[in-house]
Formats: sequence, structure tokens, C-alpha cells
Amino acid sequence: MKKVILLVVLMAGFTAMAQKGERGQRGEYKNMSAEQMATLQTKKMTLDLDLTQAQQTKVQALNLENAKKRKAQMEARKAQKESGEAKALTSDERFAMKQERLDAAIAHKAELKKILNEEQFAKWEMHHKKRGEHRKDKGNRSKGKKQG
Repeated sequence: MKKVILLVVLMAGFTAMAQKGERGQRGEYKNMSAEQMATLQTKKMTLDLDLTQAQQTKVQALNLENAKKRKAQMEARKAQKESGEAKALTSDERFAMKQERLDAAIAHKAELKKILNEEQFAKWEMHHKKRGEHRKDKGNRSKGKKQG
């Protein structure tokens, strides 16, 4: 009987730890400043794309601008949640938010295309596409949908 109880406790512990690890990288960026997030993102891109010093400077500025915007949005959502003002979005609000996000992504891609050479941009695009597919797959699995 003691062995069964011990086994159940261990299984519950392993399950809890596995679920905590699945949350991804959002938690590690949560408490960072915009400058820290932009610096880490730039360094990752430098390693992946072999950026020159001039490219690093331009990419850093672009990443910093985007990180500041994301940080401000995160803070606004957090303040809304804490004050109890968080409400369900209407379809028009959701459409406007998605459209704004896509416009920002298009602008970001255009700026990167100006900074990176063709080979680097192709590599970035491929990595970006794989990352998007990974997110879609992860979402489908968590909702119990079939893959295929």
C-alpha cells in the first residue's frame, strides 16, 4: 500500500513539473526590460544569421522598438486584468487588434529585408515559418485535435 501511495505522489509530481516546463519562454521574458529582451533577441539573430556589426546595430534598434511596444501592451493588459476592467472583445475590436498585429509584422519584415542580405533573409524567413508552424501544432495538440 505504501508503495502505491508513493508511486501516485511521484507521478503527480512529475506531471506537475512537466506541465510547468511546457509554458515556454514567455515566463523568462516576463520580468525583463525592453532593452534586455531586444538585446537577447539580437544576439540570437546574430548567432543564427551571422550578422555584421552594422547589421547588429540596425537590428538592435528595430528589436528595441518592437520590444518597447510589446512591453507597453503587456503592462496595459496586466493593469486591465488587475483592475477588473478586462472584458471580452467584440468581433470588431478583435479584428482591429489582429489587423494591427499583422500590419506590425509586415512592417517588421520589410525593415528586416532592408537590413539583411538575401541569404540571411531567406534563412530568417525559414526559421520564422518553422516557428509559426510549431506554435500551430502545439495549439492543436493542447486542444485535443487530430494532427495530420
